Amino acid sequence: MTVKARHKDKISEVFSDPEQITNALVHGVREALLKHKQAGNPIVVWRNGKTVWLKFEEISVRKA
Repeated sequence: MTVKARHKDKISEVFSDPEQITNALVHGVREALLKHKQAGNPIVVWRNGKTVWLKFEEISVRKA
């Protein structure tokens, strides 16, 4: 089996498990929020049908 074929099989395996996808997304968002907060950068969130800027001090990051 070629490296490309093994890579494709691994991708198929990951995409067949919705829980694994959700965990990866949660982890990625958490890491992005932490990086923004640590760097002192604001983020934009959707709140009550509007976009709202949050200062880095307002960013809440849940524990893993």
